[in-house]
Amino acid sequence: MCAEHLEKNGKIDELVLADAWTDAAQTMADRVGSKKITVQKVDARDEGALKKLLTDCDLLVSAIPGEFNRKVLDTAVNAGTNYVDFSMCVDSMEELNQLSKDASDRGVTVLTSMGSDPGISDVFARYASDKLDKPESARVMDGDSAVADGYDFFSLWSPLEMLEEVTIPAAVFKDGEMTYVPPLGERQIYEFPEPIGPLPVYNTLHEETFLMSEYIDGLKYADFRIAVDDNFANTARTLRMIGMHSLEEVDVKGTRVRPLDVVVSLMPKPVDLIGKVKGFAGIVVEVEGEKDGKRTLVKVWTTMSHETAYDLCRTNATGYVVGSGGAVGSDMIIDGAIKEKGVLVPEQIPAKEFISRLPTKNLEVKEEVREL
Repeated sequence: MCAEHLEKNGKIDELVLADAWTDAAQTMADRVGSKKITVQKVDARDEGALKKLLTDCDLLVSAIPGEFNRKVLDTAVNAGTNYVDFSMCVDSMEELNQLSKDASDRGVTVLTSMGSDPGISDVFARYASDKLDKPESARVMDGDSAVADGYDFFSLWSPLEMLEEVTIPAAVFKDGEMTYVPPLGERQIYEFPEPIGPLPVYNTLHEETFLMSEYIDGLKYADFRIAVDDNFANTARTLRMIGMHSLEEVDVKGTRVRPLDVVVSLMPKPVDLIGKVKGFAGIVVEVEGEKDGKRTLVKVWTTMSHETAYDLCRTNATGYVVGSGGAVGSDMIIDGAIKEKGVLVPEQIPAKEFISRLPTKNLEVKEEVREL
């Protein structure tokens, strides 16, 4: 989806779609029919192949599983190539600071966690916080009312990453300290803007909790919650109870396997559900604080239907919004709207400029400011 948006950028002369499995990339290239696009078979684990890919490359957008991001990022920085990804590229702020120095020394811009959430959500938090004199709490809500006929247990994002997310403790920044709560520990009904409506949401481990608390001054509380229907939540609890959420290898009749890989292999791939999903996906950010001496709430959100995403680009709304965040961030680097070198997170880029570009990707942004 990100690549399809970038193909429309007039400053891009060549767009290479590289993957270890090229069927999906070739399908997109054939459908778009652009002379800019070529497809190459490249395994991200092969450093030599990555280096060859980056020859004369100005920007690398990494849309692979997060566990491989760091290797790809290091190769890009060493090659002097600007870089964008969709999930946090490091495990700690200390590591991020060192990486930022390395990238800056090489004259490289690295924009990490620039998808939907993290990504658009963090920019919304920055934008909403800037409207307040003293922002104090920031909450991100990810909602999805998706249904798919014939499928009872599915994820529209990486099934492995989604299952890992709901089976490990969740971070909550509270009273100026990072705390952790049990996985799927507290069910809350949140009223998403129409046409999504009320959905059960849970705290999960997400980059926003760490990024908002680190890069938005004054916050005393920050968290992330995602909509998880009761069937998915109950199944995830059972998987955790019997150890099927583990990424540690076990011996099964002489073969070493990771239990979670077995579960994921039995689930439909997101690409298998394209065109079969109905409903809406949305991101809502609420920042509360003080404005002109009064308690004030700033709420910013965007939604998209799965059917619209399919009509536009033969994808679902989840993939569409993630790709759109990455595309806008990439456009801003290409167009010179982001000039800084080193590592940047979404909270550090020009929020108004970013949001003004989302409608060009068919994402309408709405906001509400009210006294409490």
